[in-house]
Amino acid sequence: MPLVIEVAAALIRDEAGRYLITQRQRGSHLEGLWEFPGGKREAGESHEDALRRELAEELSATFAVGEKFTTVTWEYPDRTVVLHFYRCTLESGEIAPRESQSMAWVSPERLGEFSFPPADRELIQRLVRRNASR
Repeated sequence: MPLVIEVAAALIRDEAGRYLITQRQRGSHLEGLWEFPGGKREAGESHEDALRRELAEELSATFAVGEKFTTVTWEYPDRTVVLHFYRCTLESGEIAPRESQSMAWVSPERLGEFSFPPADRELIQRLVRRNASR
């Protein structure tokens, strides 16, 4: 039976409409690729609680977790990842990477210029389409 990993990820936008993305650490699964910040859900944790915890650990700020935007399931050869994407807003503190990861604010139409894991590509297409239709 394949390993199933539940992940909660944040869609954080600034006043200019750009999304916050971070680069995966060396030594991690899919190292060097860009992603929306977040992480694995621990046993007994809700997706929202996991996301709050992960964002505080990674970005040293407190975030409000809003509505779920979408869920994407992706099968890699050695694992299945279920990604739950939520809209999030900064509640308090200053956003700063705590794990020496690279971080960027990127407009929706430029997201395709960054290398993301395959599981994120469908979401990125939706964000670009949604932005273009405005």
